[in-house]
Amino acid sequence: MSLDHRLSEEHEELRRTVEEFAHDVVAPKIGDYYERHEFPYEIVAEMGRMGLFGLPFPEEYGGMGGDYLALGIALEELARVDSSVAITLEAGVSLGAMPVFRFGTEEQKREWLPKLCSGEMLGAFGLTEPGAGSDAGGTRTTAVRDGDHWVINGSKCFITNSGTDITGLVTVTAVTGRKPDGRPLISSIIVPSGTPGFTVAAPYSKVGWNASDTRELSFDDVRVPVGNLLGEEGRGYAQFLRILDEGRVAIAALATGLAQGCVDESVKYAKERHAFGSPISTYQAIQFKIADMETKAHMARIGWRDAASRLVLGEPFKKEAAIAKLYSSTVAVDNAREATQVHGGYGFMNEYPVARMWRDSKILEIGEGTSEVQRMLIARELGLPA
Repeated sequence: MSLDHRLSEEHEELRRTVEEFAHDVVAPKIGDYYERHEFPYEIVAEMGRMGLFGLPFPEEYGGMGGDYLALGIALEELARVDSSVAITLEAGVSLGAMPVFRFGTEEQKREWLPKLCSGEMLGAFGLTEPGAGSDAGGTRTTAVRDGDHWVINGSKCFITNSGTDITGLVTVTAVTGRKPDGRPLISSIIVPSGTPGFTVAAPYSKVGWNASDTRELSFDDVRVPVGNLLGEEGRGYAQFLRILDEGRVAIAALATGLAQGCVDESVKYAKERHAFGSPISTYQAIQFKIADMETKAHMARIGWRDAASRLVLGEPFKKEAAIAKLYSSTVAVDNAREATQVHGGYGFMNEYPVARMWRDSKILEIGEGTSEVQRMLIARELGLPA
């Protein structure tokens, strides 16, 4: 038994590589993309060339042969600088490519994964609907079998990476029938971009994540081959639960990165900013505030790495993923608020990264399972009544 929680040499090398990329390539450019609400194709392409989109996938499908811990490390380092870039990677891997890898046929994997792993193509996961968010069992989108095709009708909302120029597919959850007790049979179906009847709305005007792509989707008699069914019919609900469990580990890593980025920026600013004749870093009120922020980021890191390690080892990780996601997202909001306070008036100016971090943090308590849902999951894992 090993009690060493530090990264392996290979993982540490990856961390340093992504850290350097984030500071040298992302940091100088992302502010302009963010202000323009523009998707950073140039940065995403470079991430693809680095192999980041293929990190947790086998080499036979064009991946890097890594694991979920490696993905989390990359996400944390990116989010220390910018969350729009980090969520593009997280959604592209955890929600876009992972369902195909976990549940797809060999033919589907060969068709889609190489381009998804290279970053040439992005995938999206169409789960949330206007009336079915946390209650995904309330899905209203339908898919009816018509000969050799599924005919899909309905809509999805808040779907990340669904409308970029390089989006190649959206995996859609849809009701394909009813169980004997009347409950819906929810299935997952791959819908290639550009399929007739599949309409992608204009990008949302968002509070944060302004350099990422988020849109509403509509399906009007969209016909796709029956072979586009992902996994077994009626297993879509179970599939998305597994995908979200894994995704929460990734989101927790991203949230930890944002929390750590707030520390980084606060330390830097506190050393530069003078008040009453001294750097504000000499004042205990500022020191204690930053020390508390660092403590929270450190504990969030331990949480997501523990969940990731369990996932990689094939051990149960649902509770640990929920804990990591709940805690890290709370810490991200806390640290973003405190970092803004450390910066004073400058923290309210968009030219400073902490202003971006403040705007980006809140969604972490909502996306891929709200904080309330995480508490429900933790309670159930403890054996409390559902």
